[in-house]
Amino acid sequence: MRSLLYIIAVILVIGWALGFFVYSAGQLIHVLLVIAVIAILLRLIGGRRV
Repeated sequence: MRSLLYIIAVILVIGWALGFFVYSAGQLIHVLLVIAVIAILLRLIGGRRV
């Protein structure tokens, strides 16, 4: 589950980068960026739980 969350975060960051340079997606890309950053922070804060 954690790897899936990390993959989704990476995809969202890539999507934000594409939207930032293309500038056609508008506010939606920035919302996706915020979601991706939150997902990465949750992964870092959670640490490794085996």
